[in-house]
Order: sequence, then C-alpha cells, then structure tokens
Amino acid sequence: MRLEISCQDRLGITQDVLDILVTHEIDLRGIEIDETGKIFLNFPNIEFADFQHLMPKIRRIDGISDVKTTHFMPSEREKTQLSAILRTLPDPVFSIDARGHILLCNEAVTSGLEQSVHDVEGIEIGEVVKGFNFTRWMDGKLPRAQSSKVKFIQQDYVADMLPITVPDGDNNIIMAGAVVILKSEMRLGQQFSVFHQSPTDSFDRFVVESQAMKRVVSEAKRIADLDAPVLIFGETGTGKEMIARACHQSSRRSEGAFLALNCASLPDSVAETELFGYAQGAFNQPNAKEGLLEQARGGTLLLDEIADMSSQLQAKLLRVLEDGEFRRVGDAEPVTVDVRFICTTCRDLGQLVEEGRFRKELYYRLNVLSLVMPSLKERRHDIVPLAESFIAQHSTKLGRRPAKLSKSCVDFLQQYPWPGNVRQLQNALFRALSLLDGKEITKEDIQLPSCAPSVTFIDENFEGTLDDEVKKFEKDLLKRLYPFYPSTRQLARKLGLSHTAIANKLREYGINKASIKM
Repeated sequence: MRLEISCQDRLGITQDVLDILVTHEIDLRGIEIDETGKIFLNFPNIEFADFQHLMPKIRRIDGISDVKTTHFMPSEREKTQLSAILRTLPDPVFSIDARGHILLCNEAVTSGLEQSVHDVEGIEIGEVVKGFNFTRWMDGKLPRAQSSKVKFIQQDYVADMLPITVPDGDNNIIMAGAVVILKSEMRLGQQFSVFHQSPTDSFDRFVVESQAMKRVVSEAKRIADLDAPVLIFGETGTGKEMIARACHQSSRRSEGAFLALNCASLPDSVAETELFGYAQGAFNQPNAKEGLLEQARGGTLLLDEIADMSSQLQAKLLRVLEDGEFRRVGDAEPVTVDVRFICTTCRDLGQLVEEGRFRKELYYRLNVLSLVMPSLKERRHDIVPLAESFIAQHSTKLGRRPAKLSKSCVDFLQQYPWPGNVRQLQNALFRALSLLDGKEITKEDIQLPSCAPSVTFIDENFEGTLDDEVKKFEKDLLKRLYPFYPSTRQLARKLGLSHTAIANKLREYGINKASIKM
C-alpha cells in the first residue's frame, strides 16, 4: 500500500508520521518527499481495521491537510514513464554507468542482439557498440555531448552520447554515466527527408515509378484544388481513400475537416443518421446530433463505396448536391452546408445506372472530376519500391532492423497477381517481418493464397512481337481453364472454338493432365 500525504513544511512532521507507524507496528518499505513537500509512504498491505485507525491518526497531525492512497511512489512513476518511453523509441538506446556498463536498454537493442534484457544489462557497452572508446570519453574532465560513427550488429550507426552528471554537494560535478542513442543511416535519411519535406505537397508519400501511377498522381494534383465533386474508381486495396485524403490536404479546404462514411458497412437507418444527424426528440433523444455533413463544413466528406448507398439516401444526397442544404432526421428546418464531396467505388457505376440500381442524376452530379486508381498488377514497377517502403515502416514499428528481399522473393512479388492490391502487399510483408528470424525475406516467408495471374504483364519496353505476346496470353489462359474444362470439347465450347483447334493448341503448349495440376 502507498499513501500520499499533503502537508505543511514543518520541522519534525515526517518524524510524527513515522512515530504513528511504529506505534501500529507497520513495516515501512520506503519513504519519499517530492519537490512540493508531499510525503509518500510505501508499506505492506494492512488489514482494513488497522487502516481505519491509521488514517484518522495521521490526519490529526498538526500541519497535515490530506491523506490518500496512491498507485505509485514518485520514483516508481518516473521509472514506469521512462520504461514506456524507451519501449516506444525505434532507435537503439543504452543507459550506461560511469564505467561504461549497460544499466538499461530498450527493445530495439535486445531484438537487434537477439538477447534478453538480463543478458545485455551489466556488460560493457564497447562489447556491442564498436568504434568508440566510451571509457576514455567518460574519464575525461567534464565530457561533453558528442556524436560519432559506430558499428552495431555489423552495421553503421551514428551514436549520440549524452553525459549524465550530478552535484556532489560541494558545488562539484560528478560523472554518473551517459545515455547513448544510435541512429541508422535509414533513420537519419528519413528524418532528413521529413525536415526538408514541403508541407504543401501531400502526394510525396505515393510510390510513382510506374507510368500508370505517375499519370494518376499528376491528374490528382491538377484537380485537388478544384471544388467540384471527385469520383475515384479502383479495385479494393488500391489506395482510393489515401489519394482522396491527399487531394483534400492539397486543396484550399485543407484546414477544414476530412471525414469519411463507409456506405457499405452500415445499415440504411444508421447511415442516414450518421450522414444527416437528427433533431432533438427524434428517436426519443433529448439532444440533437450533428451529422457528418455538418461536421465537415468547410472541409471534405468522403463517401466510401458510394455504389452501396441505398436509393433513399441517394435521393437525399442529390438534394444536397443540387441545393446545398438538407434536413436532419425528424426536423423540418433546412440546414445549409458547404462541403466538398469525394466518392469512391470499386464497381462500374455506369453499368449500375443502366441496370437501374443507381440514380442517373446522382451519377452525373458526382462524376464531374474522376480518377481511376490502377491495380497493383498494372503497377509492376512500383511493387519492389512499395515493398521496401513497407519493410522500412514495419521495421520501425517492430523495433528491428529492416530486412532485405531475396531475389526469389522479388521475382515472386512481381509475378503474383495481387487481387488485394497494395493493402494485400502491405499486410503480407507485415506478417513476414513479424515472424522473421533472419535478416532476409525469402519467397517462403510470404504467405499468400495460391493465385494464378489473371493477365500477362507486358512492359512498355518489351522485346518481341505481337504474336509472341498473344501466344503467352493464350497459353496462360488455357492453363488456367484446363483444370475446370479437362476435355477438348468442354474447353472448345467455353471458348467458342472447334475441339480440333483446341486440341492442336493444347498439344502445341504441352498442356495435358500430366503437366497440369488438376
């Protein structure tokens, strides 16, 4: 049990408190007095009856204003906070004593050394951090903070050495130890890039090695500051919300809110109240509630998967787009709003309009400015740079050194069709890094469902003829379909050819029950 005692600064007041503890035969584990004069006591848990008698007696001591229980002694709180800070730092951090022995280190150190805290604590720092004489530096007269290039786990780091000194009571300074912070070349590069990053260009985070992505980002930059609605098409996981947010941050509305509603994840009634809010008294609620439309005034509202919005909500949204006003649920008074709409969809809205499943007027209102996010299989040149970027991000979060991609892994990543696009790539690499024991990610570390490419990737600088590429596509298509249509007649019927033509093609490409896994 721990007690916090608020009291006056009176000579002997601490002794009075201790006398009461002795009278009650309470074993005191610790006593601390903080800068404000509060007294903190730490003693074993006592019976409730004894505690009831103890508290009033302490309160009756002259000069004491309050006594209450507390969870931490000041030193315990400080140690807990320090440990929390150390755990969250992505850089290796050591605390060493005046002789250079490690007193404390964080998870970035132990994970890098692949040792426990108990194994690391107590050893001389020079055994794990090479290239700098820490003992000579601390033996010097009042050493100053400095930086030096060192090696840690056979890799180059910059070490920041920060001396810790304490007064000895005679106006002299004693060297008590130091804190050593290591920063890798990658971390320094990230910080340098952030320092010099333009605050206005929110598109810098996108990897744009492929022509398809360069074109989309270029178009997005041009339409970002226009106030008309934007409709973003793209498969799941291509980054539609990410580019929508970038458009908002690059627009004149960047100081306003960026709010989102997923039209596919909520029931119709819930989505309506989330979007439009409700009046006082509606649903027996004593207070009115602002919807996302009001909360996003002066900013941007993202309607994710707009194709899944109900016809009733489509009609109400059309009114907002046409008149700039709406009514809360259960209210007759119109509310005027100034919001920019960005909508996303992974479906063909034009086809839905033809089928009568999406309002034509709303489609034309929304489809003023449009972007089409390319799938990852259309961005083959971006796959490896994206993978390296995700590895750097995930390694920082996991407090470990960034791993390398093996050649077999690079080939596999570039050949895989990625039905889940960028999000699937990111998740696959996070899983691989979380379970990785070594320093290199191989093909076997990437756990993905078996999935044959849906289309042959053709580089814009490919060498060959049209006939060569057509044959590649034809072979891949026949190999994918053959397990499901294992007779020439079935396959011929599926593809609209004669069974003789199909038999000849299967023979030409060596496709049969022996060569194809059925």
